[in-house]
Amino acid sequence: MFGTEEESGEFVFRDRKAKWGGSEMRDFLSIPRVMVIAGHTFTQLVRMKVFYFLVVFALIVLGIQFVDMSMLGAVSAVEQNLRVMKGAGFFAMNTFSVILALSATALLLPKDIEDRTLYTILCKPVQRLDYLLGKLMGVMLLVGVGLLVMDGLFCLILNSRVESIVSAQSEALQKMGRSEVYIAESVEAIRAQGVSWGMQAGVLAVFLKALVVASIALLVSTFSTSTLFTIVITVVVVVIGLIQGEARDYFLEQQSLGKSSGMLEMTRWVALLFPDFKLLGIEDGVINGRDVPLRLLWQVSLVAVLYSAIYTCLSWFVFRRKEL
Repeated sequence: MFGTEEESGEFVFRDRKAKWGGSEMRDFLSIPRVMVIAGHTFTQLVRMKVFYFLVVFALIVLGIQFVDMSMLGAVSAVEQNLRVMKGAGFFAMNTFSVILALSATALLLPKDIEDRTLYTILCKPVQRLDYLLGKLMGVMLLVGVGLLVMDGLFCLILNSRVESIVSAQSEALQKMGRSEVYIAESVEAIRAQGVSWGMQAGVLAVFLKALVVASIALLVSTFSTSTLFTIVITVVVVVIGLIQGEARDYFLEQQSLGKSSGMLEMTRWVALLFPDFKLLGIEDGVINGRDVPLRLLWQVSLVAVLYSAIYTCLSWFVFRRKEL
């Protein structure tokens, strides 16, 4: 009898171990299923014609090209004109990538429920985590393609503008009788504001911000009752994430002046609940022509991926308990 119980206990233990290390563990997350859902999501979003954002971006960038910014004058003035142009380009990329990530993510889950596509997918051997990750990857694939197009267009226009300025500035300095060394230094200073690898690091930072925004929207959509509610709550979270860094710096400065405030403690709690987008902002340095250290780029990427992982895990926790 005791031998039978021991054998039975051993059998139960082995059975549980087999389930944990076998099919149940493999079914917890399936990369092929995630990739299939991501591809379907990308196709679905393209059919919804969200790429019209790119047309607006193209019009803005082309409009910048024809803004009357003098090509001649002091080198510092020419550099400032190019910085303004890069700032406008990055502002447009930031705006449209965030809008694209937010709107696309907010539309997906309600649309799948309305079309009953979600029930069809989950009736198959598809885990809810696979579904959420696939949707997020599909949205980010769309954002990535959009950013590549915007980046390529912007780099072409910026490079064309820099070359025309260099040509005009060199000719003007030669007529003024400047030395070859001075002309070469001026040209180098102007080209430093042109297309560079630092600009591509800035575009990557724009993509990572969009990833965090999409992850937040995904979390909100798992308990939201409407697309509008998802968009509004996500926008509120993003705004808090944008201003919390400045608020924390302000209250730290006030504390250093001897003005104690309970708001500083509140900003620390806010930092635990909301993303700090200031940690992801490297575009200002790129716009000013500074190089982006590889270590800084890794840190920014790690912070963004960590934020996204946290919000995606919370999305899965809420969604797996949701009655459909």
